Amino acid sequence: MPTTTLQNHIAGEYCDAHAAERLDLIDPATEEVYGSIPLSDDADIDAAYAAATAAFPAWRDATPAERQLALFRIADAMAERADEFADLESQDTGKPRASLVADEIEQSIDQLRFFAGAARSLEGRAAGEYLAGHTSYVRREPIGVIGQVTPWNYPLNMAVWKIAPALAAGNTVVLKPAESTPQSTLLLAEIVAEHTPAGTLNVVLGARETGAALIAHPAPQMVAITGSARAGMAVAESAASDLKRVHLELGGKAPAIVFDDAALDKAVDAIVAAAFFNAGQDCTAATRVIAHASVHDELVSALVARTQTHARTGGPHEEGVFYGPLSSAAQLAQVRGFIDRLPAHAKIETGGRRQGETGYFFEPTIVSGMRQDDEAVQNEVFGPVLTVQSFSDDDEALGLANGVRYALAASVFTRDHSRAMRFTRDLDFGCVWVNTHIPFVSDMPHGGFKHSGYGKDLSQYGFDDYTRVKHVMTAWA
Repeated sequence: MPTTTLQNHIAGEYCDAHAAERLDLIDPATEEVYGSIPLSDDADIDAAYAAATAAFPAWRDATPAERQLALFRIADAMAERADEFADLESQDTGKPRASLVADEIEQSIDQLRFFAGAARSLEGRAAGEYLAGHTSYVRREPIGVIGQVTPWNYPLNMAVWKIAPALAAGNTVVLKPAESTPQSTLLLAEIVAEHTPAGTLNVVLGARETGAALIAHPAPQMVAITGSARAGMAVAESAASDLKRVHLELGGKAPAIVFDDAALDKAVDAIVAAAFFNAGQDCTAATRVIAHASVHDELVSALVARTQTHARTGGPHEEGVFYGPLSSAAQLAQVRGFIDRLPAHAKIETGGRRQGETGYFFEPTIVSGMRQDDEAVQNEVFGPVLTVQSFSDDDEALGLANGVRYALAASVFTRDHSRAMRFTRDLDFGCVWVNTHIPFVSDMPHGGFKHSGYGKDLSQYGFDDYTRVKHVMTAWA
């Protein structure tokens, strides 16, 4: 297989890293090496931040209409090159190639277009005389240079979630993609460079040490990361030493609560799709079914049947595949470890094994008989594993759902409107779905509480997070 030697993208062009050490890119479907990235060092990060700092005045001073037009043009260019993005994303992640354009590329295009519109909605409270003889008003301004780190589960989507609001608000960016999935982000940087001042978006490649150095650098006024709770804590600790703003979108352990009055067939379809899409490598994935005792057995049987017929895993170019491999050997080992450590009271209803001997494929897995303090209930597996618990009344269901440290997303399946309203209020999660699980729209915010982080992606709220508020007061005489 031919290999690709990737470079950093700084100040609008590709450039060699100062660091000589490189890291192999491994195809998760075949375990073959197909490229390498530099393990960028402090000198590379200095260069990227210098470029972003130099580009900031021109991009900040561009009118909202000019920034909007640039983002629209970036979105149009992405649409024109959608197949190229899909090919790169499929190679990096092993995701089914046939569905990538509709599932992820088109979403990214829509998100860019949403934030293009948001660029023209910088708003403050109405001007007024809050002190006699003085007029006050509020300005919303870009923060400045932003440092960002994105994960490997949705490389292009997460890059767009990060850069689109930042650029729309007038900031410049230095971004490090996950070391195993850099290609679509580099292509995005190429396109951004065609429509913005050189250095508006800079992409630096590397592993964990590169990301830590990017966060610790004194240049950015804000740092943002999508990643694990552990990574988020490290970012927050590092940023605190320099009083940087922090935007954290972290892990999840989403419950799907199924009541005895739910439309079980619809619940099953929604839960299986939300549990196994992207091999369960999704912080909003339906990972914990909490079923009313009266429908528990029927629901488990239906989930198993649906999983066995609709949640097939396989290579990116195989037909009829719902999800691809896990992202890496390390991720495969993590998922297998959770299964190996299941307690005696747990029962594997289906799956539970690696599929094949080549590639990081893992069978869709359902485990019943789980208890609230079990490791696989409390901790993020981040793989195609769905656990099932039962409950007897509303209060117990709510306690089980909220009884984890994560608070990103949850769902409720019921025909009872009053119950749905109560649970949407009392579930301690940043997003609650009713009779569905996992749909996203650009217009609505995404972000959680507790160990799922803080700050919002998408929506006007996500845009506002990349602005600062300035009070201006003028004396009349």
